[in-house]
Amino acid sequence: MKNMLISPSLLAADFARLGEELKAVEAAGADMLHLDVMDGVFVPNISFGMPVITSLRKASSLFFDVHIMIVDPLRYIEDLAKAGASGVTFHLEAAEDVGSVIRAIKARGMKAGLTLKPGTPVERLLPWLPELDLALVMSVEPGFGGQSFMPKMMDKVSAIRREADRLGLGDLLIQVDGGVARDTAAACGAAGANCLVAGSAIFGKADYAAETEAIRAAANGSLG
Repeated sequence: MKNMLISPSLLAADFARLGEELKAVEAAGADMLHLDVMDGVFVPNISFGMPVITSLRKASSLFFDVHIMIVDPLRYIEDLAKAGASGVTFHLEAAEDVGSVIRAIKARGMKAGLTLKPGTPVERLLPWLPELDLALVMSVEPGFGGQSFMPKMMDKVSAIRREADRLGLGDLLIQVDGGVARDTAAACGAAGANCLVAGSAIFGKADYAAETEAIRAAANGSLG
């Protein structure tokens, strides 16, 4: 059973053991690795940047699902490509020209994703769906891990799923990030998501493989 993709968020890992943590989630069945890049301006937190991504890329062939929470995203696309990002998801609110950022990402051979803060209407994202590989719904305020899941954000997931289906965008990834765990995954799957970001719900547990598969199974509707 692997129709729901799982992207563990490195932000919740033990940074003193990053290489080991990366290998552990890879062995646990992760489909990709979620990397949150924050600048302390667009969001009130600073995480890590290109040197960490470059170092991790040397140790893994996983799809690097990079979520940039930074101002002026266009400025960093080339650096992200060189560092080893496989896909880049940026915030609509941070881009002066959304189309230019999408085109820049794709021109460098990466998958393009777009996201919104919880307070931004989903209608602002919908027109861009035909140009995207991934649409990310934030189910917490971006910037910090460990926050509580916002069930109301599943309305956005459903709206994106309806529009994607209407347009015949069968390959679009609809991702949920924030507060995802085995007790919230079912709501994500029911709303139409097909890719989940989980941080402390995986890295905070003793058995990464068991938790990864429990989240996947819950989202796929096989638990409970």
